[in-house]
This record gives sequence, structure tokens and C-alpha cells, in this order.
Amino acid sequence: METVVTAVYEQVPESEGGGYTAYAEELPGAISEGDTLEEARENLRDAIELLLEANRELAGKRPSGKKIKREQITVSVA
Repeated sequence: METVVTAVYEQVPESEGGGYTAYAEELPGAISEGDTLEEARENLRDAIELLLEANRELAGKRPSGKKIKREQITVSVA
């Protein structure tokens, strides 16, 4: 499954160490950094994949004994 998210990159001034910080607007907690824009992009991609994987694992550890219905939904965002 592929998902499209908006990646935001901010160039860090050389006086503050240089490089780039990156985050995904739609996924709080998906943040990363890199010395180059490409490195920040790859690191953010990894961070997003790890965040989604962790969320799926947590979702599978719901308390037993409760009736739960799980389904996929499609949403439109303007």
C-alpha cells in the first residue's frame, strides 16, 4: 500500500550546524533530519515507515474481550 503525505524541509543555517530538518504534515511524530536534502528525505521516509509500523502493532494489541470492528475508509482532503 502506498500513501502520499506532504513532506516539509527546513534548511538549518550553517551557524546552527547546517543540514535540513524534515517532517510530514499529516503525521505528527514523523520527523527527521539530514546533512543534505536527499538524506533528510530518505530519513523522513524511514521515519514515516517506522511510525506507521509501530501504530499498526499498537492497534493489534487492543484488550481482548471487547467487540471491535476494523475497516479501511477513504477520505478526501481539500
